[in-house]
Amino acid sequence: MPLYETVFIARQDISAKAAEDLAKAFGKIVNDNGGEVKKTESWGLRNLAYKIKKNRKGHYTLLHIEGPASSIIEMERNMKLNEDVLRHMTVRIEKLPEGPSAVLKHSDDDREEGGFGGREERGGFRGDRGGDRGYRPKREYNNDRGADAAPAAVEGAE
Repeated sequence: MPLYETVFIARQDISAKAAEDLAKAFGKIVNDNGGEVKKTESWGLRNLAYKIKKNRKGHYTLLHIEGPASSIIEMERNMKLNEDVLRHMTVRIEKLPEGPSAVLKHSDDDREEGGFGGREERGGFRGDRGGDRGYRPKREYNNDRGADAAPAAVEGAE
């Protein structure tokens, strides 16, 4: 049977338990239509790249499914009808990946390092701008003359 990977985003207003219940409901739809959910991962409440239906965050859930295309079509139809689902995407895959997904691996690594966005991770005080690239110190006039001296005259100017 073909293998599929589905990710859906649920509204931020619902609880994590309700998002898990959604995943179970979609899994039941797949099972009723001759498929099987091999693995379910909850990625938690994450920021969206842009607002979707007035939501800035969403509960992300990944499903690995083995089953006929008809079970996927029925699951996606129910996802479209459900008001709590903001977005969903299903892709066909060749084989099921082993271990946790890349998203979970990445979030575990960040927790071990102390979180996201520290200045030390971004290269010091300059932040995302790449260190000292483009930085110019304030130009000082009258370096070798006294502070009261006028700027040097330019030739040809009167």
